[in-house]
Amino acid sequence: MLADLVAELPDLKDGVVLGLVRGGVPVAYEVARACGLPLDLLAVRKLGVPGQEELAMGAIASGGGVVLNDHVVRSYHVSEQKLEYIIERETQEMVRREKLYREGRPAVEITGRAVVLVDDGLATGASMRAAIRAVKGRARRVIVAVPVGASSTCEELAHEADQVVCAMVPEPLDAVSLFYREFGATSDEEVKELIKQGSEIRDQGSGPGESGAAG
Repeated sequence: MLADLVAELPDLKDGVVLGLVRGGVPVAYEVARACGLPLDLLAVRKLGVPGQEELAMGAIASGGGVVLNDHVVRSYHVSEQKLEYIIERETQEMVRREKLYREGRPAVEITGRAVVLVDDGLATGASMRAAIRAVKGRARRVIVAVPVGASSTCEELAHEADQVVCAMVPEPLDAVSLFYREFGATSDEEVKELIKQGSEIRDQGSGPGESGAAG
């Protein structure tokens, strides 16, 4: 559904699709294939509250995107020193994972191009905000594309990205997983294989827009 919506957008012939690691990569692969665009990844890491790591106080993305929820940071009394330590730790892990997934392949150049940022869904949107900020200074146009998202989050991101494409906007959004037949964790091997396939398409010269799907 999402791939069909993105493929109808104008001005994508020089675009690139970036899947947010890890869950966004399988979705991004389908979008890239439908649009005839190159596929690459964007590594993101959640910044968890110390002792309650599942509670996000922000997120970081490769390329320098950082988003903090100041309310959560203050509410849980996270010191500046502790915050810097967590950001550094998660940055190291993000770099390690990105190196693992790329297997020596260079990142797709995004400067001056339309960039489609894809994730498996939008709840709070912290990771996607970090992704937007990581590419916005270089990309000509930033498009957020997700299969399902919270209405408020989609509206907020519309002020940061040039366009938000969301296939389903349920009210309320109880959980992203409810809108998938299968929502198992995406493995490292699956990410590597999909990025490899995306790289092979790029290397073969299947230039974006040649399929006509995104015209």
